[in-house]
Amino acid sequence: MTITTHSARITGPIPYLSKSGAEHHIPLGPCLVEQLDDRSIDIIWGEQGHRSAALPREVIEAAQDCGNLVLLD
Repeated sequence: MTITTHSARITGPIPYLSKSGAEHHIPLGPCLVEQLDDRSIDIIWGEQGHRSAALPREVIEAAQDCGNLVLLD
């Protein structure tokens, strides 16, 4: 399996569900975007990369289209 990683920046709200099922937003700022397969993409954030959320490709594409997620490389 090939994993593709990009540096990115969150510039607007991107919702995700926490382990408890509550909806939160990924904080604004730098992150990594890791594509694991054709359906799921991980967003990793935090000073030491200790937080992450797996999101469907459609959510990531919508966030990019509206400017809430900007790939830097």
